[in-house]
Amino acid sequence: MSTGSDGTGGGMSGNRWSFLAVTCAALVLSLSTWFSATAVMPELILRWGLGASEAAWLTNGVQAGFVAGALISSALALPDRLHPNRLMGAAATVAGLATLLLLLEPGPAAAIAARMLTGAALACVYPPAIRLMATWFRQGRGLALGCLIGALTLGSALPHLVRGLGEALDWRLVIGAAGLFSLLAAPIFGLALREGPHPFGRAAAIDLRQTFGVLRNRPVMAANLGYFGHMWELYAVWGWFLAWARAASEAGLGLGNLSLLTFAVVAAGAPGCVLGGILSDRIGRCRTTALAMAISGSCALAVGLAWSGPVWLLVGLALLWGLAIVADSAQFSAAVTELSPPHLVGSALAFQMGVGFALTIVTIWAVPLLAEAIGWRWVFLLLVPGPFLGAWAMLALRRMPEAERMAHGRR
Repeated sequence: MSTGSDGTGGGMSGNRWSFLAVTCAALVLSLSTWFSATAVMPELILRWGLGASEAAWLTNGVQAGFVAGALISSALALPDRLHPNRLMGAAATVAGLATLLLLLEPGPAAAIAARMLTGAALACVYPPAIRLMATWFRQGRGLALGCLIGALTLGSALPHLVRGLGEALDWRLVIGAAGLFSLLAAPIFGLALREGPHPFGRAAAIDLRQTFGVLRNRPVMAANLGYFGHMWELYAVWGWFLAWARAASEAGLGLGNLSLLTFAVVAAGAPGCVLGGILSDRIGRCRTTALAMAISGSCALAVGLAWSGPVWLLVGLALLWGLAIVADSAQFSAAVTELSPPHLVGSALAFQMGVGFALTIVTIWAVPLLAEAIGWRWVFLLLVPGPFLGAWAMLALRRMPEAERMAHGRR
């Protein structure tokens, strides 16, 4: 089979866009499990008698599970030792079953444990998907990975859409739909996908010194620091925007269907990811990520000012925030695929995401506590330092010689 240098030559490589589309569809289905409990949180709080901390941990449990799963996966080099499509198929099955466990109403402790299991499983879906798709794209990698993160964004928003289209729906239908979606994704991952014409190679054995050598790789760590600043902001907004909007609406600003608004804000990130991918392949990873974080950080500063309206201003600002806040996400992963040793790309991605998601636990936990102290209006000021520090790290990476290995790294 002949292929061009960019993987667009004859034979199977000409189908790379088809593989991207199938992978994105499966990611939308499987990632719907992430915020499935968050989308019905008001009902669960009343039905299960949850306190503020327990409610936060129904969201944070997924984050904590993802962190544990990603770091263990990185330490064991699972994405670099196993066939990624099989790993993703098995993990999507586990995520779906763990989500369906909530239908048994097992109590807060068991429900949080199920959420943690869901997160650990998704750690074996998301990073391997990035690695897998990078084997199909050399040129256009930023756009391809942007589409993948756009799919993740749509999947994360999907439970809010289900809820918003039928606010009278029983909460079990939202949870059940997410679990079944993930089970449907499993055979797609396992049977319809495979590595592309540009494989990274496989790690021969577990070597913790080599795997965590990423800590000594300055350009990779600069990209990681950019990602960490991005993650400080992202999931706290995704996890608590519904509560923030509800508080704004109760304060006198009528915002209508809050679930649909939350869906729109989160889902706005999908076209943002595609736009970020296009920009990244044209003007570079560093410039694109710094621009996106400057916009999202400014929105975090400004959104409290729009609390009192008018409605069009608050909604417009929120949609801009939703578009920008995740537009850069795929480009940190793309940078790692270009800067890491080829046989450890999967492990480096899992490490990046594991630490990044650990930071989200802090902000998801802190936001409602801060809201109890000062009210909801200004809570998102807590998130402002992250994107601005992340932008600084990416501009520092742009000045490093190794940045030449990235798309338009130092132009």
